[in-house]
Amino acid sequence: MDTHTKKLVMASVFCAVAVVGSLFSFPVLGSKCAPIQHMVNILCGVLLGPWYAVGTAFCASLLRNIFGLGSILAFPGSMCGALLCGLAYKYSHSIIAALCGEVLGTGILGGLCAYPLAILFLGQNAGNIAFYAYIVPFLISTVAGAVISAVLLYNLQKVKKYYLAHTS
Repeated sequence: MDTHTKKLVMASVFCAVAVVGSLFSFPVLGSKCAPIQHMVNILCGVLLGPWYAVGTAFCASLLRNIFGLGSILAFPGSMCGALLCGLAYKYSHSIIAALCGEVLGTGILGGLCAYPLAILFLGQNAGNIAFYAYIVPFLISTVAGAVISAVLLYNLQKVKKYYLAHTS
């Protein structure tokens, strides 16, 4: 199987994990927090690259909306975070940079992009509380997802080192 096919299959599996993982969400102020989506963003950004991460985030957000498991706010949060995470890892090869990219991309940029979408599609006029209504919940969700993915990625690194040391 060629590399693009393998990446597409992995992205599809990650998309399914994000959609099923959104069953484990919790509401915070004006947002539905789904930390598994952010875990998937980071895993995709690190393992597949920024463009697969964005595509996976878009597909997962679309499916979550179709199945009633998310809101329109899932798009800016997940896609901004996935892009920034993937780019941070691509240029630094640092898991810490990828985690920070996801947190800043989702928490700050995604939260700011969610505000006009909420007004346009949901009719919410939260101008005075935009920071609390979108940025704070997005930060809570993405930090939880970043912690989960950090544990997974560091353990994957250990397994890889062990495997390489014992197969030579």
